[in-house]
Amino acid sequence: MKKITRRQFGKTVAATAAAAYAGMALPKFAFGEPLPTTLHYPKGFLWGCATAAYQIEGGARDDGRGPSVWDTFSHTPGKTHNGDTGDVADDSYHLYKEDVRLLKNLGVGGYRMSISWSRVFPEGTGKVNPKGMDYYERVVDELLANNITPYITLFHWDLPQALPGGWQSRDTSKAFADYAAYVTKRLGDRVHHFMTTNEFTCFTDLGYREGRFAPGLQLPAAEANQVRHNGILAHGLAVQAIRANTPAGTQVGLAENAVVFVPVMETKEHMEAARKATRLGNAPFLTALMEGKYIDEYLQREGANAPKVQPGDMETIGSPLDFVGLNIYTPTYVRADASPLGFAVEQNPKSYPHMASPWLTIGPECIYWGVRNVTELWNPKGIYITENGCSSDDVLTADGRVEDVDRVMYLRNHLTQLHRAAVEGYPVKGYFLWSLLDNFEWADGYSKRFGIHYVDYKTLKRYPKLSAEWYKDVIATNAVA
Repeated sequence: MKKITRRQFGKTVAATAAAAYAGMALPKFAFGEPLPTTLHYPKGFLWGCATAAYQIEGGARDDGRGPSVWDTFSHTPGKTHNGDTGDVADDSYHLYKEDVRLLKNLGVGGYRMSISWSRVFPEGTGKVNPKGMDYYERVVDELLANNITPYITLFHWDLPQALPGGWQSRDTSKAFADYAAYVTKRLGDRVHHFMTTNEFTCFTDLGYREGRFAPGLQLPAAEANQVRHNGILAHGLAVQAIRANTPAGTQVGLAENAVVFVPVMETKEHMEAARKATRLGNAPFLTALMEGKYIDEYLQREGANAPKVQPGDMETIGSPLDFVGLNIYTPTYVRADASPLGFAVEQNPKSYPHMASPWLTIGPECIYWGVRNVTELWNPKGIYITENGCSSDDVLTADGRVEDVDRVMYLRNHLTQLHRAAVEGYPVKGYFLWSLLDNFEWADGYSKRFGIHYVDYKTLKRYPKLSAEWYKDVIATNAVA
């Protein structure tokens, strides 16, 4: 048998394919005409971007802002990558108009931003800092002037350092409600979508149980579980405060990084296992909010370490919501089994692919199952994807470009799966890409870039990446191709 090279083999395959298609009437498409594979989203679907105050604002000591626990934590040696802090970050405190121009250029309909509690109340309670509140008034007005709807998160981890005991104290939950009441009363004539908190597990478990995030404590289980309770109680009290201080029709929700359980196969038994896992795996947070109770399995598992609940707490925690915001990045796969729980979590092999952040494993179907499981369990009025995005090892070229094709791949695959949820009738109303800008990425400092705009941290100049061009096209066409 005569041997041929790979190149010769390739040429032979190409020639054979060309001959096979010779004379066939192949479909023709006019330039600009949507191809049959284009996935159109429902009319009115909201496209946006998301950021958080401590990650982008800088101005840490400007105009009367008080320190937050993240100021203290990031200035503690060894707590963040390279000792990075949010002192300057992207300097959006001074450059917010430029950032609004970036949003306008993308064509977004909404912008999810957070408010720094200690910029408004430097001590966490008591005297208001007028200059701090004025800043957020200016940002909101600039957004509205550019036809961008603000979606405001009241707490994105930057707890005022001055609050005694932090989230270990029940008084902090009450202070949060007072802060929420003040801010929403000031902004409620212009802002109609508020989120109470962002990602319970990150400011409770990671901050008080594991110590990897501010304030860096490692409490015993019983005390850590009480921190969890104080966190969700703060949410419930804030929901009530917002409703009491804003006009009728104001939409109230939260942004939660619920653990997303994905069936290993789409068979009845594995899909049921994923639903069971979703309810139990999110028992301390989203499940408690949506059901107004701690489920029996959670209380039994925690035993004597279960949180102490005062009369009326669970009714407050379960205050009805207008929407649920889901921050979705990565899947946890489960399968059905014969255990009392009815499911088992699959462990990813070492070869499982991930983005630049090792924790950010790739599994785009998670965004579909996140929406589906939450809907089938609790039937919320509406769902927003309040965060979705990825880190990449971005490189700025000499001509000012960043070819982040891996981020485009990640986003395209997730939005394809989100489209599936939308067309199947699940109540997903919008999507906020994380993030508008590269920024201070908490304990990872500035070592990980999540933005669709590259930030040169020396000059603070912003550069649109390939992913920004791609997302702009998605927004313009309301479709993913």
